[in-house]
Amino acid sequence: MTRPVHTLPKAHLHLHFTGSMRLATLEEMAASHGVRLPRALIENWPPDLGDAEVRGWFRFQRLYDAARACVRGEADMRRIVDEAAADDAAEGSGWLELQVDPTSYAPFVGGLTPALEIVLDEARAAGERHGIGVGIVVAASRTRHPLDARTLARLAAHHAGDGPGQVVGFGLSNDERRGDTADFAHAFRIAANAGLASVPHGGELLGAGHVEQVLDELHPDRIGHGVRSVENPAVLEHVVANDVTLEVCPGSNVALGVYHAPGEVPLRTLADAGARIALGADDPLLFGSRLADQYEIARTAHGFDDEALAGLARGSIEGSRAPESVRQRLLAGVDRWLETPEASDGTEVTEGRAATGAREGSAVEPAAR
Repeated sequence: MTRPVHTLPKAHLHLHFTGSMRLATLEEMAASHGVRLPRALIENWPPDLGDAEVRGWFRFQRLYDAARACVRGEADMRRIVDEAAADDAAEGSGWLELQVDPTSYAPFVGGLTPALEIVLDEARAAGERHGIGVGIVVAASRTRHPLDARTLARLAAHHAGDGPGQVVGFGLSNDERRGDTADFAHAFRIAANAGLASVPHGGELLGAGHVEQVLDELHPDRIGHGVRSVENPAVLEHVVANDVTLEVCPGSNVALGVYHAPGEVPLRTLADAGARIALGADDPLLFGSRLADQYEIARTAHGFDDEALAGLARGSIEGSRAPESVRQRLLAGVDRWLETPEASDGTEVTEGRAATGAREGSAVEPAAR
């Protein structure tokens, strides 16, 4: 008899703004704005992206851009934040760090500052509605000039804080094969001086050498993905020695063809090496799996028992920028989850599943599938 992963208290540290959308929401937004979505995105969902080295990333980025083009105003932005909070709360998350680059949405709401402030305001409100803390990570893009990253870092620093509805981190996303990592170091220094977590992507499309470069140049608190650090034991040792949390996203690794099957993702190797791991869903809209699914992958494809799953949940909480009171509450909840053969909300466990739905009073709608 196993405990349900949906009732395991956890933090979600790797979720992108547009990529968090429900498919039904995207379809409604597209219809309301007269946007025609690519057939590959809405037929046979989730889309087949193919091998990362051949076409996977290109297909992913094309479809992501198509989805992002449907977000055209404040109401759309607020809906995305609200539904992301609702969906994560329904999966047992007590803290969510939602990653956003406000650049793409700025033209529709009057600029970068209003775009970020809309997201922050809704993060506070949605968190209160759904019983989850929501912090924001501002992310620069590798495909843009490093000076743009500095602008975003200054904006993030202006809204820096350690509570819900505040900017808690600064990231670097998009195709890690683009741009020179060292060119973004200045932006990360601006963010670090404001007390923000350094959370760049690295070590998914490129190997351990890129992880080492990210460690040396950007001094991360966490690395988005970082799974390919296993390809060089010295690099993995560097990750562990520097207490860097790895945001591991098995579902996206497989969907992009970085690994061909869930069991090939080196989750066990990373855990055995002592790395702190925070499982993440990355972009559920395109990869078709949410946070709880990543814990199920750990259980079914890697043989993680409940104690090991609790360890992953602790890693996510300890690697987060949640306020200390929230961290302690969530960690205590993990202990309670382990101490009883019942779900943490009191529902009975039956054949590995809990007869549980949304949290009482949360009005959580099931995510579109």
